[in-house]
Amino acid sequence: MARVSQEHLDARRRQILDGAAICFARNGFHATSMQDVLKEVDLSAGAVYRYFSGKEALIGAIVGEVLGSVRAAFEEAARQSPPPPPDELVASVLGMTLAARESLFVDGRPAFPRLVIQVWTETLRNEELAAVLREGYGSVRAAWGTIVEGYQEAGMMRADVTPDHVARTMIAAVLGFIAQQSLFGPAPVEVLRDGLRALTSMRDDKAATDGSQLG
Repeated sequence: MARVSQEHLDARRRQILDGAAICFARNGFHATSMQDVLKEVDLSAGAVYRYFSGKEALIGAIVGEVLGSVRAAFEEAARQSPPPPPDELVASVLGMTLAARESLFVDGRPAFPRLVIQVWTETLRNEELAAVLREGYGSVRAAWGTIVEGYQEAGMMRADVTPDHVARTMIAAVLGFIAQQSLFGPAPVEVLRDGLRALTSMRDDKAATDGSQLG
């Protein structure tokens, strides 16, 4: 029997994950059956179950893959001294995440933002999936906290702000931007980048004036 190459196995796994992502984005996790996934990827049950035991394994793999790549990107940024500015860093990581799934569409629109919304909805009834997200976002949050500490050490950010507060705010900005894409349609990551750049460039003239008067 001919030996199947790792490249072939990886390509088949990618095919299944992408097909499942489209199904989940289209109809939601709860309403999607394994038969829907088999039809989408045009494979036999045996071929799919060789890689994944069921819907839970599929959605866990999709979520884990996305959050794993995001965490790795932020952890790499945290090792730089100083880390890249927040606007550039967010645009880079989000751009990479969207580009990796740019070929997936549902009803003529990018599937990834819709998939994110469907996953959030499913966490309300699926505690295992909720636990996966908590762990994944927790690791991203921790990486962001380290990045903020790097900003503070470099004098790029105020030192009197708790790093975790900034981390949660940055995650909220990205998740909100993804939700907007699901609601209002695609938008380039430069929109978020420019908005963050404008906000972080604001000056508190009143505080500066008060400080000079105290001096």
